[in-house]
Amino acid sequence: MEVKAVTRYVRISPLKVRLVMDVVRGMPVGKALSTLTYMPQKAAREVARTIKSAAANAENNFDLDRKTLFIKRIYADQGPVLKRFMPRARGMANRIRKPTTHITVVVDDGEEY
Repeated sequence: MEVKAVTRYVRISPLKVRLVMDVVRGMPVGKALSTLTYMPQKAAREVARTIKSAAANAENNFDLDRKTLFIKRIYADQGPVLKRFMPRARGMANRIRKPTTHITVVVDDGEEY
């Protein structure tokens, strides 16, 4: 049975999040969380939070065993971009783009109903 968790409006670029996601795609939940614990990227903490949420959803809402769960699908979509301006020399301004990301994790226990 598939169970989903979504974290929205994370203030990291989707490209940076996808680099972390590629490492844990298809792993069992326990192994993925232990791998993310030792990754230095900021995105690793956000991905781990979303995986924990999906596992908790499976455990509490559908009575699935956490040990049998694995990451079936994991992806990052682009959220809205916050646009800011920075003053520059001679009265000019440069645009600063602050991207956001929506992280989606789908875990599965491997059984068909």
